[in-house]
Amino acid sequence: MSAREALPSVRRWVVKIGSALLTADGRGLDRARLDEWAGQIATLAAGGSEVVLVSSGSVAEGMARLGWRARPSRLDELQAAASVGQAGLVEAYGRAFSAFDRRAAQVLLTHDDVSHRGRYLNARRTLMTLLGLGVVPIVNENDAIAMDEIRVGDNDTLAALAVNLIDAEGLIILTDQAGVFDADPRANPDATLIDEIEAYAPELLTMAGARGGALGRGGMQTKILAARQAADSGATTVIVDGRTPRVLARIAAGEKLGSLLTPRPGERRAARKNWLAGQRRVRGRVYVDAGAARVLRDAGRSLLPIGVTRIEGDFRRGDLVACVAPEGCEIARGLTNYDAREARLLAGQPSERIPAILGYDREPELIHRDNLVTV
Repeated sequence: MSAREALPSVRRWVVKIGSALLTADGRGLDRARLDEWAGQIATLAAGGSEVVLVSSGSVAEGMARLGWRARPSRLDELQAAASVGQAGLVEAYGRAFSAFDRRAAQVLLTHDDVSHRGRYLNARRTLMTLLGLGVVPIVNENDAIAMDEIRVGDNDTLAALAVNLIDAEGLIILTDQAGVFDADPRANPDATLIDEIEAYAPELLTMAGARGGALGRGGMQTKILAARQAADSGATTVIVDGRTPRVLARIAAGEKLGSLLTPRPGERRAARKNWLAGQRRVRGRVYVDAGAARVLRDAGRSLLPIGVTRIEGDFRRGDLVACVAPEGCEIARGLTNYDAREARLLAGQPSERIPAILGYDREPELIHRDNLVTV
């Protein structure tokens, strides 16, 4: 069975809608389109599917309500626009879904909500409970309070994180492009739409242009990176023009629309490892020798202090750190069993010397394999 043919069996979806589609290129919410997508999601739900909707549009709607024509660059103005626009966005979704006897719920997240393990599990429980109640969660980044250091970054990435949060089998990214092309169609009229490809195909990122729209933060590259993150969870991604009639129902039926980005056959990380891989901010860097790099890459084993050559950063026990090979590239990341001061003392030392060096005994590994993922 092909990946397209398997789509009708998907029972849990994440659908992401971009700003340009939702706001008619900055002229306020396109309520007709929003109503249409709400109807399509309601139809999927009536057929037994569960859908989490990741929606852009709060800043753009706020700009329209405030009469601003250009996206502001100041953080406080962006947050003000998000505050004003979020109210309108949720109101519009609530009204749209109620017409189809469906309730909607607002779920606002920041990077801290998915990087802190306890808050991540709380967010997961909330989303799963809402789905169990037949409610459609509307997920957005909490732009009204998010600063750069706690920002996920874009809603494509947020959608991929939502895939992991709810163990979704499929991700649909609705955009203003037909899908992924083998060249930038804005510059090359002979560009060809890619029908199906593995998400981790090395040529994908070179095919995709980096430029996004005037209102959104993401371009095609962020969508491909999101598809790769979803693929780590075993999910298939479809990148498609959201203006296509009945687009969601047709994709769910296996129709050939957009570009299908598939996971590698048989590959699906455990949820905890996916959570680790999805974290974007590390608290420090642990440099390892060639032997330790080989063990991490090829055997998936724990990192012992003896393989460590240098420590950077000021991290605490339990923080996420990057493991860096001798050639300078990040090869893994994980939760450290020791803080930075302890790690510096232990670097290059055999595990049996830990009690003598620190004056107390703890784990023999700097990072245990259960808390480590290669990247």
